[in-house]
Amino acid sequence: MTVVWIGIGGFLGAICRFLLSGWFNKKSRVGFPYGTLFVNLLGSFLLGLIMGIGVSSGTYSFLGIGFMGAFTTFSTFKLENIQLHGQKKATVSYWYLGSSYIGGLLLAFIGMWIGMK
Repeated sequence: MTVVWIGIGGFLGAICRFLLSGWFNKKSRVGFPYGTLFVNLLGSFLLGLIMGIGVSSGTYSFLGIGFMGAFTTFSTFKLENIQLHGQKKATVSYWYLGSSYIGGLLLAFIGMWIGMK
């Protein structure tokens, strides 16, 4: 049954990522991957919050592994960085890398901190 919950969570998370990142990217005209950055930072915060709250293993399978696993996207993040480098936008690529890694870690800790209160 755990695999089913992970699958349902993944299905919903992927759809939410597609809709949310697509909406953000349509609003941006500068070629910066704001949609992926937003969903990854939001996902880091929410996963930290889930961990901080201390949900049951079934809820974690659905939300943490399934939903958040599909909502956030490491592969798209890496591909976009490679594309930025290929477009000779190294400064933008470094900013994207730094804000994603530092922001993701910071927001995960903040989510955990809020969840433990």
